[in-house]
Amino acid sequence: MFGFGKKDPAAKLKKQYQEILAQAQQRQRNGDIEGYSRLSQQAEEILKQIDAIEGSA
Repeated sequence: MFGFGKKDPAAKLKKQYQEILAQAQQRQRNGDIEGYSRLSQQAEEILKQIDAIEGSA
């Protein structure tokens, strides 16, 4: 009725997005630019998925 108990489909993706950003930051600090770039790309793809889910809600 009001959506109580309904899981947020974007919550898991948001957590994954934050974890990947943290990993990317560590890679950048350690000088691993390729790893940073790869993880940043993954984070952007997840962010697009989050935007799509939240836009349709």
